[in-house]
Amino acid sequence: MEEITLRRHSHPGRKKGRGRAYAKGRQLDPAAVKEIAALLGDRPRRRDLLIEFLHLVQDKYNQISAAHLAALAEEMGIPMSEAFEVATFYAHFDVLKESDAPLPALTVRVCGSLTCEMMGADTLLSELSEFYGGKVRVIRAPCMGRCDVAPVAEVGHYHVTSATTEAIKAAANNGQVHPEIPKYTDYDAYRAKGGYALLESCLANERTPDELIEIMSGSGLRGLGGAGFPTGTKWNIVRGEAKPRLMAVNADEGEPGTFKDKLYLEGDPHRVLEGMLIAAWVVEAETVYIYLRDEYPGIRKMLLKEIAAVKAAGLDRKTKIELRRGAGAYICGEESAMIESIEGKRGLPRHRPPYVAQFGIFGRPTLVNNVETLFWVRDIVEKGADWFGGQGKGDSKGLRSYSVSGRVKEPGVKLVPAGVSVRELIEEYSGGMEIGHTFKGYLPGGASGGILPASMGDLPLDFGTLDEHGCFVGSHAVVILSDHDHMGSVASNLMRFFEDESCGQCTPCRVGTEKSVKLMEAEKWDEELLTELGTCMGDASICGLGQAAANPLFSVLKHFREDVT
Repeated sequence: MEEITLRRHSHPGRKKGRGRAYAKGRQLDPAAVKEIAALLGDRPRRRDLLIEFLHLVQDKYNQISAAHLAALAEEMGIPMSEAFEVATFYAHFDVLKESDAPLPALTVRVCGSLTCEMMGADTLLSELSEFYGGKVRVIRAPCMGRCDVAPVAEVGHYHVTSATTEAIKAAANNGQVHPEIPKYTDYDAYRAKGGYALLESCLANERTPDELIEIMSGSGLRGLGGAGFPTGTKWNIVRGEAKPRLMAVNADEGEPGTFKDKLYLEGDPHRVLEGMLIAAWVVEAETVYIYLRDEYPGIRKMLLKEIAAVKAAGLDRKTKIELRRGAGAYICGEESAMIESIEGKRGLPRHRPPYVAQFGIFGRPTLVNNVETLFWVRDIVEKGADWFGGQGKGDSKGLRSYSVSGRVKEPGVKLVPAGVSVRELIEEYSGGMEIGHTFKGYLPGGASGGILPASMGDLPLDFGTLDEHGCFVGSHAVVILSDHDHMGSVASNLMRFFEDESCGQCTPCRVGTEKSVKLMEAEKWDEELLTELGTCMGDASICGLGQAAANPLFSVLKHFREDVT
């Protein structure tokens, strides 16, 4: 019988008889692994904390290297691709490839939003870039929420307001790179004036949820982040959903021209926190997440201290409080995108239905309220629904905080009756127009609210009052424009903002904003093509960003054709 010879085959991974000394794919750097483990310490490696951990790395090293990102993914037990897609989604994370040179030790961000551009931001960018010559990273950034003191620059995490080139240089030279803590009413001062007595009465069951819902409904209080949904109705809807229920506070006011929430948070934070805990008590939310925009680093440091005081007093005994940090994404002001970010993901808006009241954070029914909405809760309950509801003008109800900036003598947050006109805001509350400027037009609701001419300056500014004109008040961010402002340039600035901030999820918004920016750079606009693009974005985009991106464009074509044709 013939002898059978068995042939031994080489392993397919071998080369010249030698196997790999290591697994395929990106290799972990042992030093980076140790550094990440030490940086995270004893914090739980929960998936929803990914963005918080990315902030730790960015703050520590001024960038996120490929080695650190791989080590973080390994530490959290998630794929590298997942960590990478989240890190690169947010503007405040500087993710480097292996071949990239380290970034300069200091970054200066110059706000390029509309009001800052009107006040000379482009000159600041040009002069600083030329002066530093790459030794300091100088970049354009979106709205920093300080439009009343434009132009604004951020040196590290220190904000220079009413900025000049010399003031920015001085801050950099003096090492002023840390945020300033604003002067505010702290826990002890707030308690001394009756603060948290209402919350205590709720926790002691001296009040009922139905009672508070009725008061909110009777007051006419609405969501003041932009949508204007009735607060009492929202509380009632969420309370009717199955437990466990959660809550989120939207403190991500990224709409250009908006800075009212900043005023309330940095001045009287406990009034917001008490309103938050009362709302959480009404809907029986187990945890409340405060989602704060990263452009407010001083407020974050202050809130960490004051939330600790609230916890020490036992006021969180029914509701756990978590402070979450945004990372420079305007889209996360949209409630479902914010919820995705709270879960540690990219801030991509969700398709609806289901709505977040039914399917929110971690798939649980979630109450989402804006900062200013919660600020009014205590006063409304203590003073009565009629006190608030009787404040408006005409058919409007309540008080409104208008963020006024642009060509007025006295910009700032104007607390006035709902339904005032822009002419009243200018003449009665903002000291009139700047000397040498004639009122030409205005943004009634930030970048997405459209642009109206001065001839329509007597319209009441409130929810629904501007719909027939293709505009809306949104977050009540009012930017005043004058005869010194070219409306084509104004609309181009706003469209560039939307291009930069588009999450990229849907094609109409992602491509439409990009193409619109290029078309609007022409001396004479292609009206037919721009109209087609804008209509497509409005009809087919998933969320409000794409749906409203063309509003300024349409407004200019309708009211200021002489500037672009």
